[in-house]
Amino acid sequence: MIAAPSVSYRYASPSALSSDGTGSRLSLATSGGSTPAGEVDSPYFFQGFVERPAVVAQALLLLARVARTRFYVPPNALAAVLRAADPVITATPDGLRFEAFSVCCGVYARLDIDAGALDIAHLAAGVTNVDVNPPLRQALAGLRPSEPLHLRVGEEELRVATLDDELVEESVPLPTRWLKGFAETQVLFAGMSLRHELSGIAVSRFIQSLPRASSTKSALWATHAGRALRLASRPTPGAVCVAGPERLRVLEPLLRFATGLRAYGPDAHSDSLPMSSAWVLEMPGARVTIGLSPEKSRGFSGEGALLTSLAADVEPEALRLVSNRLAFQSRIQPGRLAADVGLPENDIAPILGALASFGQLGFDFRAEAYFHRPLPMRTELLDDLHPRFSDARKLVEDGCVSDGGDSSYVVRSAEAQYRVVLGVDEDRCTCLWYTRHRGTRGPCKHVLAARTWAGHAPEAACTA
Repeated sequence: MIAAPSVSYRYASPSALSSDGTGSRLSLATSGGSTPAGEVDSPYFFQGFVERPAVVAQALLLLARVARTRFYVPPNALAAVLRAADPVITATPDGLRFEAFSVCCGVYARLDIDAGALDIAHLAAGVTNVDVNPPLRQALAGLRPSEPLHLRVGEEELRVATLDDELVEESVPLPTRWLKGFAETQVLFAGMSLRHELSGIAVSRFIQSLPRASSTKSALWATHAGRALRLASRPTPGAVCVAGPERLRVLEPLLRFATGLRAYGPDAHSDSLPMSSAWVLEMPGARVTIGLSPEKSRGFSGEGALLTSLAADVEPEALRLVSNRLAFQSRIQPGRLAADVGLPENDIAPILGALASFGQLGFDFRAEAYFHRPLPMRTELLDDLHPRFSDARKLVEDGCVSDGGDSSYVVRSAEAQYRVVLGVDEDRCTCLWYTRHRGTRGPCKHVLAARTWAGHAPEAACTA
């Protein structure tokens, strides 16, 4: 089992909200981070006024609430007291993005503030963690809606530390599921489509119609009912899963600002199992995205969506070439990227999928494209976070995969033999994992081994 890595948040001072005769000043402290020029100690990303202070304040509070909430507690166990991981902020010329995960890793939250809703005095591209402490949350809750809000992310000048300076440093153990969750959600989002749109009073009616509590495996399905959405207990074509539906009620404090709600999900049919979904609440100059895992007890880290990307036959040199070309783009255009790096456009999609699986990309529904967001963590850790893929790679290296004929493969593992069929819409395997999950948690190690082997003939004798 991989030990949880520890990430140190080091802030020169706590984030704070202060007021004077001209308005309020929100100073968000940054911790390390990445910029196009490389690693920096004290990144200075943004300074300017926020056009809609109440929207931004309430949305930041929502993000902080998600980050410190455990929506599911295992039975017969007390909730561990965990330090919530600080939100991640990405700054680009198109605006600011804040991202966070719940403590249980089953809810993803993102706030996008458009550049058009910011009076920008300074903006530099980069990514880092920001401090959202309890006193700051209390101050944001008391912000007057009509009060001007000046926002600063990072320090404009290098501060010289003295014995009297306040240094905030916290060591946060980030479980592997948190690290994997950032990668999993973006791969899942890229496979979703817009299913429903609401506007006006229908947005509030739908969110407030959701139950306030549900059983562990409760999943409702949102379907069209005229210009509204109704909740059903069974899926139908075009329905969007609302698993653990009370989790979506975190949007309630923002409903007074809402101009629309869009629901995204994979293709559903009458016998679909619960699946992930994403909900985008539109507000003036900003939007909040909430991602829900298929069950309250399932974090995004276990969904296995990124394993197929890891098994894709992507040349390491091509991966490095594309990665080096990315510079915090808000909308990655495959055609233009292919021309820039001199690769066929068809080769770009699997490369982007692989980069997303390593936590280097996010997915924006409005742009229908990936955006570059290299997480401020040691990315080499991600190579060791996928034991299923590691097991599959070992099966291939040990010569345990062979051609089974009729477009099938034979995989030998632990003195057992499994038959794998790789299909366009679905891969199948005769193992117990596939029988239990039928692809809902990603491919089994035998399918991954078969996909990997398809272009790599093994030479060793099977010892697994």
